[in-house]
Amino acid sequence: MTLHISPGETLVVLGRSGTGKSVLLRLLIGLQTHDSGSIQVLGQELTGLTGAPLYELRKQVGFVFQNSALYDSLSVVENVEFPLKYQQRLSAQERRDRALELLTQVGMEASARKMPTDLSGGMKKRVGLARALALEPAIMLYDEPTAGLDPITSGEINELILTLKQDRAMSSIVVTHEIHSAQVIADRVALLNLGKIVFDGSFEALTHSEDAFVSLFVSTG
Repeated sequence: MTLHISPGETLVVLGRSGTGKSVLLRLLIGLQTHDSGSIQVLGQELTGLTGAPLYELRKQVGFVFQNSALYDSLSVVENVEFPLKYQQRLSAQERRDRALELLTQVGMEASARKMPTDLSGGMKKRVGLARALALEPAIMLYDEPTAGLDPITSGEINELILTLKQDRAMSSIVVTHEIHSAQVIADRVALLNLGKIVFDGSFEALTHSEDAFVSLFVSTG
């Protein structure tokens, strides 16, 4: 079955733990290789892509990791600056200004000088998102962006995802197991089971599906 995402669309990928959701994201940026089939990102075939061409493609895809993956030895603003150091056209001051601008967009400007160990889980997610936005990606990948967060903080992250979609018109793929997040942010939902797509459609259609697995997942989610 083919899975396609349109420009500006937010696709939420649901599924049980261990069913292949995070693997899907890693495949999309070449961190894992697929066994069969074809993967095209921004019109470019990923199969066999290595070296500089793969690096250039990755620059167009932002990735928000489940654990935020911040560098503990760098301050918040230095973490956001890090991807910009490879942009030769920017001076050190321009990189710092850009990083502070991104932190402001995610509501973390007041914590710019803090270290990651001083941040809560939700704050780390916001900083990770600011860093992922640094290179102005065309596509954003979110791996369990609300995992481990309290309901209020989860709601704030969902609202931030919606705001960024509206402001930047990015395509987004959000991997999660949380039904409520899907209802809030999804234009379309795909449900995985044992590595296969068993549903692809609107959230409303998901909740009315007569498929046994889909119905069970929705009722227990």
